[in-house]
Amino acid sequence: MELLANTLRPTKLKDIIGQTHLVGPNAVLSNLVKNKHLFSMILWGKPGTGKTSIANAIINELKLPYRMLNATINNKTDFDIVIEEAKMEGEMILVMDEIHRLNKDKQDLLLPHIESGLITLIGLTTSNPYYSINPAIRSRVQIFELADLSESDIKKGIKKAIKHLPNIKIKEDAISYISKLSNGDFRNALNTLEMAYYSSSNFVVTLEIVQKINDKPILYTDKNGNGHYELLSALQKSIRGSDVNASLYYLALLLEIGDLDSIFRRLTVIAYEDIGLANPGIGPKIHAAVESVKLVGLPEGRIPLAVVVVEMALSPKSNSAYMALNSALEDIAKGNVGDIPEIIKGHSNDYKYPHDYPKYWVKQQYLPDKLINRVYYHAKNNKYEENLNKVDTERRN
Repeated sequence: MELLANTLRPTKLKDIIGQTHLVGPNAVLSNLVKNKHLFSMILWGKPGTGKTSIANAIINELKLPYRMLNATINNKTDFDIVIEEAKMEGEMILVMDEIHRLNKDKQDLLLPHIESGLITLIGLTTSNPYYSINPAIRSRVQIFELADLSESDIKKGIKKAIKHLPNIKIKEDAISYISKLSNGDFRNALNTLEMAYYSSSNFVVTLEIVQKINDKPILYTDKNGNGHYELLSALQKSIRGSDVNASLYYLALLLEIGDLDSIFRRLTVIAYEDIGLANPGIGPKIHAAVESVKLVGLPEGRIPLAVVVVEMALSPKSNSAYMALNSALEDIAKGNVGDIPEIIKGHSNDYKYPHDYPKYWVKQQYLPDKLINRVYYHAKNNKYEENLNKVDTERRN
């Protein structure tokens, strides 16, 4: 029996749930389909946000020959077959799931045909393509990020879906619970709805039935649907405020929700925005913790995350580098810019190479004349920056 999620897969972009920035009226993908001109792309987003549905809708509306492959499951022979079919057809849309797992042999096979336009690639991935996808592929595609589906998006989709379930009776509280429980994953919401429908008596879906199917607690929601972002904000503010217990509590909530990518991204931001030069080794430690989680998975992955979050919360804090750059950006935004001094332009013979001088420093002008006395960086009171300033002062005296 075909699952409801597959039965209801949209055939037109206008039927996609959410993602109006991509498929709404006059949005980029809608206009590409309307103009019948497609470019290679990567659709990046969390599970259940509509990546495969968008790809299917594009294929259906353009009515072009296509094939669907998985970068992990399909072998090199499968890729060879697609290329030969493309040559016979004159063009081919290749939808590739798990594109971040595409190995070098398959890349080398596809790249010239993507370059020539024989194959139009639609890659699908849940991983950030800016660090998970080979630059050779990345440079040949447009990357579109799918937004998280809101609770109202999920509700809208469920209300469409129930029209395809004969004799169903479902109350609003059950719909709301499924929407919250799905955590933005529409496919998950449809699967829960379908199971509740077939496991109920006389197709009456109640809140109690849904809770028996999945009793995972709805950990954090709010009437505006911003609860997940508020959780991430609470984690950052707790670490920034050096409250180790609150930091661990919000980390635990986020782990229960299961959104590891958001945890990884937010911890990386905190490392450089809030801790910065006060503990510059924390960035690499976070990267190591993230890789450890990817290697061992959950639940063991919670251990390296706990270690790094405790250190982050207890670390001294500094936003000096971040604020210094902001000051420079403000100058540029205001048009407060000047010419690069002649002495440090690439063609100057008067440039003095600091390594040739005692203490590897020599006095010469680097800032433009207009900004010569501008000071962007102001050190915070922590040992690392104090040591940096001490070294800098010594080299100048």
